[in-house]
Amino acid sequence: MTTFLSIAAMLVSQNTASQNFERALVSAAIDRTKHEVRYDGTYHSIAYPNGDVPANVGVCTDVVIRAYRAIGADLQVLVHQDMTENFSRYPSKRIWGLRSTDKNIDHRRVPILQVFFSRQGKSLPLTAKSEDYTPGDIVTWTLPGNFPHIGIVTNKVSAFSGNLLIAYNIGAGPKLEDMLFAYEITGHYRYTPKE
Repeated sequence: MTTFLSIAAMLVSQNTASQNFERALVSAAIDRTKHEVRYDGTYHSIAYPNGDVPANVGVCTDVVIRAYRAIGADLQVLVHQDMTENFSRYPSKRIWGLRSTDKNIDHRRVPILQVFFSRQGKSLPLTAKSEDYTPGDIVTWTLPGNFPHIGIVTNKVSAFSGNLLIAYNIGAGPKLEDMLFAYEITGHYRYTPKE
C-alpha cells in the first residue's frame, strides 16, 4: 500500500533529479559559450545517431543540441523518433515542402524543436516577467526578417536588468548575454528527456 510518506519521498526524489538535470543542462549551455564556433547554417550530411556538424561551425539550434548531448541526450535521435511516428504534427511539409524526415537537419530547425519540446516536454506561458523564466528553460524568438531563434536560460544574472542570461548563437558565435526580452518571444519550454 502506498503511503503519504512514500509518495512524498518519491516527489522529493523526482524534484531533486529534475533540479540536477537543470543544473547540468545550464552548465553545459554555459560551457558552449566558451567554444569558438563560426555561424554557418550550411546543410551537412551527418552520422546517425550522435551526428554533428563540424565542431567549429553551428547555428542557434546547435547550442541547444550540443548542450543536451553533453549531458547524455541526443536530440537528433529523439526528434527523429518522434517525427517518424508523428510526421504530420511537424511543420516540415508546410514550411519546407518535405514528405519525410531528414536525420541530417530536422533537429537543427527551430520550428521542429518548438513542436518537439511542446510534445515531449512542457510548453510554458509567454510572459514579459523575468521571474517566469527559470534556469534550464528553452526560449524561442522571432528575429527581424521573421527568422526563428532559440536559446537556453541560464542561472547567471544580468547586473543591469536582473534578467537571467541566455546561452545562444545569433550570428557571432555562442554567447551568454542579457537578451531574454530583446525580441518577440514565440515559445517557452521545459524539456527533461525521459531516459
